[in-house]
Amino acid sequence: MGWLFVLLAGSCEVIGVIGLNKVSQKKNIKNFLLMEAGFLSSFALLSLAMQTLSMGTAYAVWTGIGTVGSIVMGMLFFGESRDRKRLFFISLVVFATIGLKVIS
Repeated sequence: MGWLFVLLAGSCEVIGVIGLNKVSQKKNIKNFLLMEAGFLSSFALLSLAMQTLSMGTAYAVWTGIGTVGSIVMGMLFFGESRDRKRLFFISLVVFATIGLKVIS
């Protein structure tokens, strides 16, 4: 269950970052609630994941999912750069995260 919790926590982190981006564009209650719900859910699920996964592994996977997910959402929905070098380094984060799963 720890791996499921950390995957969900990372996904909620992405939702929180999307909410943060929306708050920076337009401050309204809907955007604040999206941001808060995403981040609070993320921390709660990360806490549950850390009951069965080591702190270092859970945190590394959580930040990897949050980082890559936020970058991909930025490229898809917010017009951020899709430069080859950027994509290469994003893939390194993905492979490192998969590597942590394989050795854990």
